[in-house]
Order: sequence, then structure tokens, then C-alpha cells
Amino acid sequence: MIKNILIAIFIILAMVVVLNFSDYNLKRAVDACLAGSQKLSESKITDLDKAREFCKDKIKSER
Repeated sequence: MIKNILIAIFIILAMVVVLNFSDYNLKRAVDACLAGSQKLSESKITDLDKAREFCKDKIKSER
């Protein structure tokens, strides 16, 4: 009985950790996309929010 409860707790804990860190990884990937696009483009990004949404959409579509 105790063994089953511990397994359930560990599964729930693992799910919470994975969900929290997947959002963190997405944020880091979007920031890297913005930094890379600023370095590679000759004209600097003027609308940061629009560029962030573009990068987020591109990254989510590649998953």
C-alpha cells in the first residue's frame, strides 16, 4: 500500500517538474531566437513583441 502511494507521488512530482521546465526551455529558446535574429539581420529588430511572437510560433511548430 505504501509502495503504491509513493509511486503515485513520484509520478505526480515528475509531471509537475516536466511541465514547469518545458515552459522554461521554451522561454530560453525564444530568447536565443531573438538574439540570433538580431545578430544575423542587417536591420535591427524594431518591434520586439512581434519578433517574440514570430519566434514562439516557429519553435512551437517545430516540436
